[in-house]
Formats: sequence, structure tokens, C-alpha cells
Amino acid sequence: MRSQDGHGSAQDGHPHPSHEHHHGHGGAADRSARWRHKLGHVVKPHSHESADKVDPALESSARGMRALWISLAVLGVTAVAQAGIVVLTGSVALLGDTVHNAADALTAIPLGIAFVLGRRAATRRFTYGYGRAEDLAGIVILLTIAASAAFAAWAAVDRLLNPRTLEHLWVVAAAAVIGFIGNEWVARYRIRVGREIGSAALVADGLHARTDGFTSLAVLLSAGGAALGWRLADPIVGLLITAAILLVLRDAAREVFRRVMDAVDPALVDAAEEALLTVPGVRGVGELRLRWIGHRLRAEVAVVVDGELTVREAHEVAVGAEHALLHAVPRLTAALVHADPAVVPGVPDPHVVLAHHGVG
Repeated sequence: MRSQDGHGSAQDGHPHPSHEHHHGHGGAADRSARWRHKLGHVVKPHSHESADKVDPALESSARGMRALWISLAVLGVTAVAQAGIVVLTGSVALLGDTVHNAADALTAIPLGIAFVLGRRAATRRFTYGYGRAEDLAGIVILLTIAASAAFAAWAAVDRLLNPRTLEHLWVVAAAAVIGFIGNEWVARYRIRVGREIGSAALVADGLHARTDGFTSLAVLLSAGGAALGWRLADPIVGLLITAAILLVLRDAAREVFRRVMDAVDPALVDAAEEALLTVPGVRGVGELRLRWIGHRLRAEVAVVVDGELTVREAHEVAVGAEHALLHAVPRLTAALVHADPAVVPGVPDPHVVLAHHGVG
């Protein structure tokens, strides 16, 4: 017994604990629960039509696109300003920071393409849609970060082998402050929007920008060392910035790896199980799986029901289970619910025929 899509969606993408979702069978308590549920929909209505689920998904992608282009503009202006100062001063520490900022700005392009692809409807070939394009964009971002680290390291080593006096120190210091302000603003904006729409890639990119801001401040050390007469301060700080970039790369790689491997927060699984066990007719929860597709969640679950229920009654329980999940799990857009009859002693398990296929 399966129930998929079209049975409920919290349009704001957040759980609604104040709503009661009981679709039971008979009894004064169940009738009372249904009336409370209907009243709750009058007070705060939401649609159960699958077509209406598309609008919040499209809106989240649109917000992600706005965040990307605005941050691209801010980081682009920051990088151009720093590049001009690099030409004037010849600072390799600032050069490494500028390259990293420029690379960070350009990561908006693959993410933007991913958001556009994610809006496309599912097809018979891509039956889950194109949301996983965000994971591919995450891999491109990792490669971009790695390339910027390699370039910063090369520039710093070259300056170690060929020392040069750093000029216009106050200008270098000013560029470092500009880099920090630009990156911190972008970091806060990306992280806030990313968390609101459920995009791990956008949040990771925001954290990346925040770390870039602190590497910009490290350039101040380069200017300070040069002011004290230490000629190697500039290339050494350049190498420290390279190390900072590699740390960002490690953290970003962890996030991308988890998303590619379908990792989810265990708290989401706990919330889903708790919600399912409150649905009238659900006697237990079997296999429960959640996966991210882009910045949206899908669920697959098997619930245990009374084996004496009719097909229609079991389907009603499955619909109630899906409805409860959609309200309990933020950013869940679809759930596939399978109803299993409770085990009865002496009655063969209907799943036995699947055993030789390795299906649980």
C-alpha cells in the first residue's frame, strides 16, 4: 500500500506542531481529532495538491539565485579592488587572498546552474528530477578551492626564492580590511538564505566566505611584518593563507561527501519516527529512509498496520502517515509510504518471496 505525493505539504517548509493529523477509523476521539485538524486548516490553510508543492520549491531556488548573484557582485567588486592594489604593491599574500576571493565569487556560477536545473520537472529518464545537480556543483566548488590553494602556494614559494621589498604598506592593510568586510557580509547572507531554503551547498559556500574573510585579515600580518623590516613576512603569510584554504577545502569536502552519500541529520529521522507513531492506525515503523535531492528532502517508509484493515482503510493510514511526515520534517516535499500488515503467529510473512532478491 503506497501513498506518494499530493497528500499534504507545509508551504513554509517548517513543521507545524500545533496541527493534529489523525486520519483514524471510527471512534469519538478520532472524529474529534479530524474536526480539530479541519479547524486548524481554516486558521492556517495549506494545500494538499502536489502541483501546489512546486511553488515553494521554485521560490526557494529563486531565493538561492538571488543570494548567489548578489554575493557574486559583492565579492567581484572586492576582488577587483584588491587586484588593483596587488598590481600597485606586489604583495603575494594579498595576491593569494585576491585569487581566493575571486574563486569564491566564481563558485556562484556552478551553483546558479544547479539551481536552474533543479527547477526542471522530472522526466522518465531523470525520475527524481535534477536536484542532485547541486551535488555536482559542490564538487566543482571543491576543485575551484583546490586550484586557488595551489596558485597561492606557488606565488608564495616563488616570492620566498625571489624576495622583494613590499611597498605601499598602508594600501595593503586597507585591501585586507576591504577583503574581510566583503567576505563577512557575503558569508552572513549566504548562510542565512542557505539555512532558510535548506541548501547545504549554499551554507557551505557561506562558511567558505567567512574563512576567506579571516585570511584577508591575515594579510595585515604581512603588512605589519614588512613594516618592521622582515622581508619574508609577505611570502610566509602567503603560505599560511594557503594552509587556511586547505582547511576550508577539508571541511567543504566533508560536507559534499556527506551529501553525495545521502547523509542526513539523525535528528530528522527521529522527528519522522515520532511523527509516524502518533498517526492513528500506525502500530510501528519499519524501514525509514530520508535523502536530500538538492535542497529538498524525500522520504521512503514502511509502517506496520493491522492486517485486518481493508485496502481503503490501510491506504487512509498511509495518507495520514505521509501527511504527518510533511508537517514534522522541514523541507520534506514528498513521502512514499508502504503499509505492512502486522505479523501474526502462524501466518506466512508476505515478504518471503523477496528473500532471494536481497530485499528486506
